[in-house]
Amino acid sequence: MRYFYLLAFFLSTFLANSQETVILFKDADNFERQLKDIEALDKYKQIIAIEPANVKALIKAAELNVALGGRELNKVNKRLYTESAMVFAKKAYEIDAKNADANYAMAMVSGKMTDIETENKKIVQYVKDIKSYSEKALAINPSHARANYSLGKWHYEMVNLMGLKKVAVKLFYGGMPDGDLDSAIVHFEKCKSADPYFVLNYLDLAKAYRDNHRPTQTIDILNKLVKLPIRTADDAALKAEAAKLLDAVQ
Repeated sequence: MRYFYLLAFFLSTFLANSQETVILFKDADNFERQLKDIEALDKYKQIIAIEPANVKALIKAAELNVALGGRELNKVNKRLYTESAMVFAKKAYEIDAKNADANYAMAMVSGKMTDIETENKKIVQYVKDIKSYSEKALAINPSHARANYSLGKWHYEMVNLMGLKKVAVKLFYGGMPDGDLDSAIVHFEKCKSADPYFVLNYLDLAKAYRDNHRPTQTIDILNKLVKLPIRTADDAALKAEAAKLLDAVQ
């Protein structure tokens, strides 16, 4: 009888937590739609407190920390957000290393870590991680939009590396990695097919076409971009940048 009551207690607790998690996910999604990333992040953290192994919540927390860090002008706050994103991404990956989203999250955050890291060897390791985790995600799901974007971005940035980061990569990577614009465009196009509303991908695709001396495609992508709806707190600024680029290339 005692066993029965204990089982009933744990079952009722599990069901209550599951119901609360469903509500919190809905709240978080609503906040994201309202472009309230801080409030959405708080909801995902609440979910993680209830279900520490909830991979979806961990990945969303990583994404929002990256987004918030990207808007920060204060270097300390930017670092805190980015390092927090890495904690959430690593936890998701540790829980399910065969999850395409978890691998993408590691690639995404590794990319942002290259912007705040100052130690050359670590920068180069993050550069390698972007590519390896993106490729792992695509091996699991070849149509994964954000993983295709991350790998496309890796190729694009390897072509355009400048300054100290380029010196570090050449020195510690053993030469420049084999990034190229054609590969960047292929992956950006795959991302566009899988997620036709991802504004940042359109902007980087347009830049890749521009740098590859393909003006017709550049203008076509930019014209489509400026008509896209605003779905994230960064989209308005990205669309404004695209409008300036469109004026410059026409």
